[in-house]
Amino acid sequence: MKTFFAFLLAVLSVSSALAQDSTLEAKIRDAMASDLRTPEEVARDANRKPVETLQFFGLKDDMKIVELIPGGGWYTKLLVPVMAENGEYYVALGTNGVKQSVLSLPGFEKAQVVAEDAKIYRAEGSRLLSLDLDSLGVKDADMVLTFRNYHNFTAEARATLDRAVYDALKPGGIYAVVDHHRRHMEPDNPENGRRVDPVLAIREIQAAGFEFVDFSDLHYRPDDELRYEVGRKTVTGNTDRWTFKFRKPEK
Repeated sequence: MKTFFAFLLAVLSVSSALAQDSTLEAKIRDAMASDLRTPEEVARDANRKPVETLQFFGLKDDMKIVELIPGGGWYTKLLVPVMAENGEYYVALGTNGVKQSVLSLPGFEKAQVVAEDAKIYRAEGSRLLSLDLDSLGVKDADMVLTFRNYHNFTAEARATLDRAVYDALKPGGIYAVVDHHRRHMEPDNPENGRRVDPVLAIREIQAAGFEFVDFSDLHYRPDDELRYEVGRKTVTGNTDRWTFKFRKPEK
């Protein structure tokens, strides 16, 4: 009898997880179909694979999440509607663009901007960005996500960012990171400034206290030889990207 009940609980657990995944996918696809998105944003869907990417990271619609450095708001337009009913969405760092162009849209009123006192700047003579940041202004978050931003910062700034993410997450919380792939241990050159050595990224994020959980090949692109700047016409839209999932350890 105990074996039967254990089996039944396992089946119910799997069924519940499948139902949650189905609900999440439906919400993401609804957001993808919104007429608030531009044709240029829609054109990137096939390359960026938001449904599969967010499912890989384990996103749930009732989470408390933080998006870092949202750029033009491509993911913001998907994440805010997904979280609007049951979850909490925060955005931090480099938020001026989305504050004006995205968060003023109907249905985005619940999104909250945090860490507005942080400073991102380029020191004289540096091609990378520095970061003055004490806190993300959020505690006990379930997930922090950033897409193709890690490469922008100096090693010191990346360490500052990783520590702030660690402090913002609850135990067991997920740090989700995607960036352009650089060859392992390749020195800086004019072509690789917007690429990051994945081994270096793992070591740095682990140094902040995180556990490396998993990686995905969703954004593996064999045609990208890792030789050229990611904005070149022969590469843009087809860059090889690493997709990493980290966890703040349970206490």
